[in-house]
Amino acid sequence: MENMFIPAMERSPEVDFRFLENRLSLRGEAYPEDPAAFFGPLLKRLSAHCEAIRGQELQVEFRLDYFNTSSAKALMNMIQILENAVRAGTRVTLRWCFQKDDEVMREFGEDFSMELEHVNFQLVEI
Repeated sequence: MENMFIPAMERSPEVDFRFLENRLSLRGEAYPEDPAAFFGPLLKRLSAHCEAIRGQELQVEFRLDYFNTSSAKALMNMIQILENAVRAGTRVTLRWCFQKDDEVMREFGEDFSMELEHVNFQLVEI
């Protein structure tokens, strides 16, 4: 699958999906005007990639400074895709990175981790 890179914009995060390396990352702020239009293609590509790499290892990193409620729902959908991938035999590590003094992002990471049973979740202070 061809890699996918979308530079960060004022309201949307940088997307760096290196499918050939099984490394995916989202960085920055996420509050796009049309979350479905922004996240929809990402969810489709992530889902297709997870199906294609069963039995392999996938590294995912979220390094977000801010996101709104609509983006939180999209992130939860991504996390569910990752959880389903693990159930299908893929080894997934999800790194949730947050700034040392950002308790809000730390708490969001902790909340998202509660939805995971099988994904190797790492809460990383930077």
